[in-house]
Amino acid sequence: MTANKMKKYDAEDIQVLEGLDPVRKRPGMYIGSTGPRGLHHLVYEIVDNSIDEALAGFCKNINITIHDNNSVSVEDDGRGMPVDMHPKMNKPAVEVIHTVLHAGGKFGGGGYKVSGGLHGVGASVVNALSEWMIVEVKRNNKIYRQTYSRGGTTSELEVVGETKKKGSKTIFMPDKEIFDEIDFNFSTLEYRIREMAFLNKGVKITLKDEREEKKRTETFYYEGGIKEFVKHQNKNKDVIHKEVIYFEVKKEEYEVEIAMQYTDRYNENIFTFANNINTQEGGTHLIGFKSALTRVINDYAKRNSFIKSNEESLTGEDVREGLTAIISVKLTQPQFEGQTKTKLGNSEIRGFVETTTNEYMQIFLEENPQQAKAIIEKCVKASRAREAARKARELTRRKGVLDSLSLPGKLADCSEKDPRLSEIFIVEGDSAGGSAKQGRDRARQAILPLRGKIMNVEKARLDKILSSDEIKAMITAFGCGIGKEFNLEKLRYHKIIIMTDADVDGAHIRTLLLTFFYRYMAPLVEQGHVYIAQPPLYKVKKGKTENYVYSDRELEKLLNDIGRQGISLQRYKGLGEMNAEQLWDTTMDIENRTLIQVTIDDAAAADEIFTTLMGDKVPPRKKFIEDNAKYVTNLDI
Repeated sequence: MTANKMKKYDAEDIQVLEGLDPVRKRPGMYIGSTGPRGLHHLVYEIVDNSIDEALAGFCKNINITIHDNNSVSVEDDGRGMPVDMHPKMNKPAVEVIHTVLHAGGKFGGGGYKVSGGLHGVGASVVNALSEWMIVEVKRNNKIYRQTYSRGGTTSELEVVGETKKKGSKTIFMPDKEIFDEIDFNFSTLEYRIREMAFLNKGVKITLKDEREEKKRTETFYYEGGIKEFVKHQNKNKDVIHKEVIYFEVKKEEYEVEIAMQYTDRYNENIFTFANNINTQEGGTHLIGFKSALTRVINDYAKRNSFIKSNEESLTGEDVREGLTAIISVKLTQPQFEGQTKTKLGNSEIRGFVETTTNEYMQIFLEENPQQAKAIIEKCVKASRAREAARKARELTRRKGVLDSLSLPGKLADCSEKDPRLSEIFIVEGDSAGGSAKQGRDRARQAILPLRGKIMNVEKARLDKILSSDEIKAMITAFGCGIGKEFNLEKLRYHKIIIMTDADVDGAHIRTLLLTFFYRYMAPLVEQGHVYIAQPPLYKVKKGKTENYVYSDRELEKLLNDIGRQGISLQRYKGLGEMNAEQLWDTTMDIENRTLIQVTIDDAAAADEIFTTLMGDKVPPRKKFIEDNAKYVTNLDI
């Protein structure tokens, strides 16, 4: 997969599959949504094209800039997009790339051997969803420029200068007719860009924000690649062995890179990629890795008498407890299951990854007996804890608390039996719980009040977690189990709504709940079943008119509109201050309420945040607070 095998990259390499018309009509089909997720996806699509040039060995530097008008530019030092005439389309190849859906150098034309942007929709989709776009190409000792708008061209391709450099630069302005709001989040982009730099060692990616009051520049460059990715994920954790286990194997059609390290944590974090695409649902490469790891750890443990051969073997769950691993494969013809490209389906890659992991893990364990001992002892402890958790589950099940037929007494259930139409509010305290129970729609809305703050599950194993009455109440109310036994099909409510006070304590409880859901009921979050209620901060009354407002900015706007004389202003410190009718009108009424759906776009970023906020180490949490304090606009003191 070296660069010198793919020198040719001309117009004839751009293969055309179909037209562009549907994109503006149904943008969600191509970028996921017209909200923040889809907006940021536009940047990723253009960056992916530059990364493909890096994969081919022609690009070392990528510069991404958020300009002060919220337009974005992406510039690389690759070969530059082809500008000669396309033999079939009778127009410059660069124009074909930006105006025809499924047109690109990634369908076997010879432009790329390995590519992430296999569907070829990137540049044309970004054009279709942009108010304007400018593309500059440095190639043939010339600078070419062409402009586009909403899927079409607005100028001919023209030569605007001379240069000895090579590369491509794209500037685009997202279309306000398409997107709900055009406001790029630096941190959202930062997580993804850092990830791409880890996966492509030796490529320097710079992210710059030129907007007033948000000016910031970060550069990502990692010679160690995914080894440094693992170190980054574990920077706020205590590791079991200092050295990151790393191996890389390349063959004609496949490459596999694996980096891994054990920590003293109780959850596993394995992140998989195929051609730089984050395969969040795993796939055959993950199956091969897990199978080999379990086999090698068991063989070594039995050979060295850590466990007796006639005893029950360590399970996959045991050998992965506390493990942070990055698995990155590259292949010429990847097969992704579904349009989301989140699960790798190539059957042949399983055997390749399994054989590689088996061989190199054996070598590592034999050559590093002290580190091997620490790893095996961690796995054996995990096995004993798993057995303790199993006994705890059996004990609580005998008592009926994990049986869906024995729902918690504090639960006010709804009468609707269809989970798709049912929702449950997790409410802070008995006072708010009482108002919620009185004001709810009894047919569709269940209420589960919690007493105080649940335990921080980031610092506890499952056997201890199951001793918490509040957590057991949630497990039984939801009906779908926990951890390894979790079964999403048994979920009793398709909306789980966290409804806490709009103050610091409420935010803390919300974070504790989200930590629990993410660590032990991850499919709830991954499948979009978790929501956060948005209770009002203020009630503004003037004469006989009452208005509820949900932020200080909204309050300021309302006061400017209605005037500041003769008003009555009430600041809600907690949900318990509202009567049942007010709580229904503002927070629970399906027709009027505002809910925030909790999503996970990047599991690695989510793990990093939860570890920082909820882990044992204080300095990272302090630094996080210091770095982000300037962005806080409303803090209850």
